[in-house]
Amino acid sequence: MGHDVLVTTPSFGQHARAPWEVFAQAGVPVRTARAAHPLAEPQLIDEAAGADALVVGLDPVTAAVLDAAPGLKVVAKHGVGVDNIDLTAAAERGVRVVNAPGTNTTAVADMAMALLLAAVRHIVPAHASVTAGRWDRFFGPELAGRTLGIVGFGRIGQAVARRARGFDMEIVAYDPHLPEAVFAERGVRSVPLDDLLATSDAVTLHLPVPSGGPLLGRARLEAMKPGACVINTARGGLVDEAALADLLHSGHIAAAGIDVFATEPPAGNPLLTAPNTVLTPHCSAFTHQANAAMGSAVAVDVVRVLRGEDPVNAVV
Repeated sequence: MGHDVLVTTPSFGQHARAPWEVFAQAGVPVRTARAAHPLAEPQLIDEAAGADALVVGLDPVTAAVLDAAPGLKVVAKHGVGVDNIDLTAAAERGVRVVNAPGTNTTAVADMAMALLLAAVRHIVPAHASVTAGRWDRFFGPELAGRTLGIVGFGRIGQAVARRARGFDMEIVAYDPHLPEAVFAERGVRSVPLDDLLATSDAVTLHLPVPSGGPLLGRARLEAMKPGACVINTARGGLVDEAALADLLHSGHIAAAGIDVFATEPPAGNPLLTAPNTVLTPHCSAFTHQANAAMGSAVAVDVVRVLRGEDPVNAVV
């Protein structure tokens, strides 16, 4: 087809050949970025020159990046959230934007539960104790009968609810974009955000970063139920990290499981020295199955757009 596809995220097809084979079978050549992911805007401007398609992770696809690639036809997000892509600028330039909804739902929901269990049962320090030759005992709460507050009740939030129900947890959720019927169909009580924070023993986040700053700023974190646990597998910018660290030190927040950070890697982040945390390197979606599904979904849509066809998972 004579097209130029630039892949910037190293996780594309990292554990699966299927995404690469989609391009190979279509005769579409693919090149990978020279710079480390995520590329800064100047790096992406440099590398995107001449590209007909971009497959990106967390790289900032700004108006300037789009202008640097005048032949660009499609930007594919290797994942779901497209908050790093200027959708308005893409639409104005006639550039299609696609993503891979649903492909990492199971992986992220599993990780949210894994972080919750690891945080409240102190799995990491318990492991460190044994490997260091000690035999310390760590007490923590059972999940049964505890209230889980799910903030953002889309595919992933609903998948977390199904898992939490298996642990006999009480479940409440907040999502202003969904009709009440969705909550009722899934047997989950819909509550205002502030009520959810005040009554939940654990809060897990599954939504984009809102405009105007963190959803969980210092005031909302301080208003949470004493001894609660915070789980974030969505976006680092959802939480005031300095405030969360302070409240972990004070004990108002008992534990946190964090997979995403406002700046990644999180060098100097106050959460690195906060107590009772489980911190992972933005790898919630890193399962073999999700890697194959995400990569294949975006590759199929890139090929479709380059052929002049409508994509399956169009955002713009």
